[in-house]
Amino acid sequence: MMTSWLLGRRGPSGFSWSSTADQVTEGISAAGLTAVVTGASSGIGAETARTLALRGAHVVMAVRGIPAAQAVRDRVLAEAPGARLDVMELDLSSMASVRAFASQFVARGLPLNILINNAGVMATPFELSKDGIEMQFATNHVGHFLLTQLLLDTMKKTSRESNVEGRIVNVSSEGHRVAYREGIRFDKINDESVYSSIGAYGQSKLANILHANELARQFKEENVNIIANSLHPGSIITNLLRYHSIIDAFSRTLGKLVLKNAQQGAATTCYVALHPQVKGVSGKYFCDSNLYEPSEKAKDMGLAKRLWDFSVELTT
Repeated sequence: MMTSWLLGRRGPSGFSWSSTADQVTEGISAAGLTAVVTGASSGIGAETARTLALRGAHVVMAVRGIPAAQAVRDRVLAEAPGARLDVMELDLSSMASVRAFASQFVARGLPLNILINNAGVMATPFELSKDGIEMQFATNHVGHFLLTQLLLDTMKKTSRESNVEGRIVNVSSEGHRVAYREGIRFDKINDESVYSSIGAYGQSKLANILHANELARQFKEENVNIIANSLHPGSIITNLLRYHSIIDAFSRTLGKLVLKNAQQGAATTCYVALHPQVKGVSGKYFCDSNLYEPSEKAKDMGLAKRLWDFSVELTT
């Protein structure tokens, strides 16, 4: 990735490290599509919501911070008065909140073509969620797993009735490579004595990839017209690093020379969500709007199935 950036080299898709969300979706119409974007109140989530709305999609911004999301919506509407954006409350660290969001969304009778599981926390101090699950795993994986499960019937119905391919996009990270050595610590998820903020972050991001891969396997087996993929958005200037002051300070000073901005960070998400090149491509990992190889653990379908069963148990 860094080599591609230094050389300014485009990948097979025609896009590169520096491509923006606007550029990768140029000329693409999302009119008639409905998308849910989690974490759309700031950063790449906000830029993703903006780009999809500008391309004509009806975007539901699923967020914890309502005022911040409303401010994002207002800015988009100032840019494009005809854009359709709704703000709905969602706290992914709470299964009750996830269930409430899904219930309210389904009750509205909206179709659902695109689900972008974007929201997340990074390298936080040890903490348990309201449901008693380590916070990074709860927010980054379990909340999105449950949300996806609760919206799947709507996505399947939409793809069947519209004959338009549905797309699920899990925003992971190259941080999945620094997961714990065993990948997912199924028996020690909530064990503070062996907790590493970085290892736990990597574990949750590995889970994002495994989740998408198992979804892709099931969709293929069931002949469902939905694809599921994961991606690394790129290293971006973000408030996710607020718990690591030295790294955060670097990202906001010298890091501006080597880190992506929000427009570049949202590019791969928007590419995977909308671009015709991704049609029919499922169970893959992307970076810089191109296919990319994840870690060997991320390709372990046995681990993916075990995580699926574990997640079902946690959420039921």
